[in-house]
Amino acid sequence: MTTEEPAVLQVYCRIEVVVGDPGAVTDLAVRQLREADIDWAAEPDTLEEAAAELGASLTVSLAAVVDPERLVAGIPGVEVRRGRWWAEQGPPSPHFQPGFGRDG
Repeated sequence: MTTEEPAVLQVYCRIEVVVGDPGAVTDLAVRQLREADIDWAAEPDTLEEAAAELGASLTVSLAAVVDPERLVAGIPGVEVRRGRWWAEQGPPSPHFQPGFGRDG
C-alpha cells in the first residue's frame, strides 16, 4: 500500500457582494467577537473597544464573518490550512483582475 503525500493547492477567489442590511452584518460580527474564546487580558484592546471598532466598520465586520472553511466543507480529505482574506469597499481592485470582468 502506497501513501501519497498530500497535495498542497492554492484556491484563488474574489467575489462581489451586495450588503442589503449593513447593521445585520456588523451586529453578527460583534456578536461573534463577544462569543469568541479570547483572553482579553493578553490583548491590547478591551472587549468593548474591539467591539466598538468592529461595529463601526461594515468592511471590517464583513471580513470578520467570512468563513473560508465553508468553501471546502463537505469535501472529503480537504481542509483549510491557512489563508488571507479581506474586504474592500468600492469597485474591484486593479491588482486582482485576471479572468474577472464586469460581464463574468
